[in-house]
Amino acid sequence: MTATLFDGIGLLYTGDPEREEITDAALLAEDGVVVWLGPAAEAPGGAEERVDVAGRAVIPGFVDSHAHLIFAGDRTAEFQARMSGEPYTGGGIRTTVAATRRAGDAELATHALALVREMARQGTTTVEIKSGYGLTVEDERRSLELATALTDETTFLGAHVVPEGVDADDYVRLVAGEMLTACAPFARWVDVFCERGAFDGDQTREILTAGQRAGLGVRVHANQLGEGPGVRIACELGAASADHCTHLTAADVDALAGSGTVATLLPGAEFSTRSPYPDARRLLDAGVTVALATDCNPGSSYTSSMAFCVALAVREMRMTPLEAIRAATYGGARALRRADVGWLRPGARADLVVLDAPSYVHLAYRPGVPLVHQVFQGGLLLQEDIQNPPSVVVL
Repeated sequence: MTATLFDGIGLLYTGDPEREEITDAALLAEDGVVVWLGPAAEAPGGAEERVDVAGRAVIPGFVDSHAHLIFAGDRTAEFQARMSGEPYTGGGIRTTVAATRRAGDAELATHALALVREMARQGTTTVEIKSGYGLTVEDERRSLELATALTDETTFLGAHVVPEGVDADDYVRLVAGEMLTACAPFARWVDVFCERGAFDGDQTREILTAGQRAGLGVRVHANQLGEGPGVRIACELGAASADHCTHLTAADVDALAGSGTVATLLPGAEFSTRSPYPDARRLLDAGVTVALATDCNPGSSYTSSMAFCVALAVREMRMTPLEAIRAATYGGARALRRADVGWLRPGARADLVVLDAPSYVHLAYRPGVPLVHQVFQGGLLLQEDIQNPPSVVVL
C-alpha cells in the first residue's frame, strides 16, 4: 500500500454534506482510497508520497451520469440548421443510427475512448455510457460490449427511438424480449426515451419492467420536449434518475420530492437546441436531489465538459455555484447510486481534481477557461497513465 498526502490545499470542496468545505486543508489517500482529510495542521505523518497543490482548490472528480458515447458520424448540418431557426424534434437520432450501424467495432471503440479521455482531461473520473444508436439486437449488444471496456456504468437504451420502417409495437416487443436478453449481460441499467415521437407511457413501463426483471436498474429520459408521464413512471418504478426534466407539472415535482429518484439536468442540450432550460431552482426548493450531466451526444449536446454545464446551471438555471458543483459531483453519484465516488471522505475513491483557481466558484465565474490543473483517479495522476485505457476509465 502507498500512502499519499495531498496538502497545500487552499480550499477543499469535499462533496460530503456533513462537511462540504475545508480551508487550508490536506487529504491522505492509501491504495487509492481516502483515509483522512481535514485541516493541514492536523495531517497525520507517515505518507510515502506528498503532493503540494500550492494553494489551489481541490474538488472530487466529476461524475457524468448521462452520456451517449458509442456512435459514429457527425451532425454539424443539423446543428447549423437549428441555429438558423429550425426546431429540434429528436428526429436526427436516426442519422446517427445509420452511421453507427455502418461503423466497425474498432472505429466505434476508438472514437468513444477519445471522448472518455477528453472528459478525463476536464476532470470527469466517472462516466455513464448508453447504447441507443444501434437499434438492432446485434448493434445494441456490440455497443454495450464496447462500452464495458470504458466504464462499469453502462445503460441499455434500445428504446431510444423506433427505427424507420418498423412497427412500434413490434419494436417494443423486440426491445423487451430478444434485445434485452442479448444486452443485459453488458448493462447495469435500462433506459427509455419516454417522449412524443419516441415511446409512450405504456411502452415505457413495459420495457422498464422487463429490464427490472432482468436485474437492471432503471433510468428514464423524461419530460425533455414537453410534459408527459416519464417523470411519474420513473418515480413509480423507483428509478435512480429521471433525466432532462425540462417540462414539469406540480405533480411531477411532488413525485420527485417524495421519491428517491434524482432529477438529472442536462443544460448542454438546452444550449445546443435553443430550448427552455429546466427550472432547477424549483426542484431544489422542493427538496429534490439534482444532478448535472453533459448528455454528450452528436446531435443535441456535443460537449464533454462538466465545467461548461456547471457554468450554464449557474447562469441559466438559477443554481448557486455551490449547488451546481454539488450536482456535478455528489448529485451525479446519487444518480448512479454510487457511494464510492462524487465526494471525498474516508472510504471513498481518491478521485481529485486540482483547479488552477482558489475556489470552485471560478468554474462559473470564468466560463470557458481551462481551469483543471491536475486530475487524480484512485490517487494516481491521470496524465501519467493516459495511454493505458483501464487506468483512465475502469471503475
